Amino acid sequence: MIDLKSSGQGLDGYGLLAAQLESLLADERDFIANAAQFSAFLFSQLDDLNWAGFYLNRNEELVLGPFQGQIACVRIPFGRGVCGTAAATLQTQRVEDVHAFPGHIACDSASNSELVVPLVKDGRLIGVLDLDSPELARFTEHDQAGIEQLAGIFLRLTDC
Repeated sequence: MIDLKSSGQGLDGYGLLAAQLESLLADERDFIANAAQFSAFLFSQLDDLNWAGFYLNRNEELVLGPFQGQIACVRIPFGRGVCGTAAATLQTQRVEDVHAFPGHIACDSASNSELVVPLVKDGRLIGVLDLDSPELARFTEHDQAGIEQLAGIFLRLTDC
């Protein structure tokens, strides 16, 4: 695991993860292959996660894509729960306590906080990247910026 706190010298943790992700995805453009690799990469490199993966936009509904972690909800309507809210608003959702989030969908009762980044390419919502943690308030603004950067690398290096 990488220390994700900014050190002020050289690459911080997310800078190092970005360099590793660039290398990991450099020779492949397939969406499913890269999404599977990216979710496994995040799950193995970030502390305190119990789920990391994708929900894909299928006719204004999110459908489960490649992921790492416990079994998950298969379909999520736009506007419902943290993932559906991110899809409907096209804004990252960083939730410190999912149990206090209106309309939260409890796919795994062990999840307490969540970070969901909408994946938009060429003005089109591809889906969302979803990270869950059993820790309350697991995700900081620094994490959000870092994960958004990693999602941008994924979108740039992947055919969607």
